[in-house]
This record gives sequence, C-alpha cells and structure tokens, in this order.
Amino acid sequence: MANKKKQFDQEFKQNAVNYCLTHPELSRKECAKNLGIGDSTLYRWKQEAKANNNQATFKGSGNLTEAELENRRLKRELKDTQDALE
Repeated sequence: MANKKKQFDQEFKQNAVNYCLTHPELSRKECAKNLGIGDSTLYRWKQEAKANNNQATFKGSGNLTEAELENRRLKRELKDTQDALE
C-alpha cells in the first residue's frame, strides 16, 4: 500500500506558525509533536512565514496567487489556440 502524503490547508499552516509564536516556552520540536506534524515541516512553514512578516503565503496544495492563476489560465489559452491553428 502506497504512503499518502498529508496535505494541510493554508489555515492549518498559519495556525501552526501562530501556535509556535504564542508558545515561546516550547521548542519547535515540541510544537511539531503537539500539532502532529514533522519538525522539518514546521521549520519550513515558519521560515516561509518569517520571510513575509509572519503571514502565510504558503505555495503548494493549490494555494496560488491571483497572478499565478491568471498566468496558468493564459498559458492554457495560448496552448489551446496553438493547437487549433495546427
């Protein structure tokens, strides 16, 4: 049986980062254990949030910006048009 990778939504990630910030008495490893996630995962989320003033801008799992969504749509439209011309 294949292992399924856990996927967390942006709200959970932001709440996990906030949990660490509001519990400075706990180590990152303890926070991760309490949240049921890996230490390295929490580290990465904290680094991403830190780079953006502790606000979640986590990519992946479909969390795209408006510009990225528009870029994707335009690329798909261009490909469809090129296919139609061939």
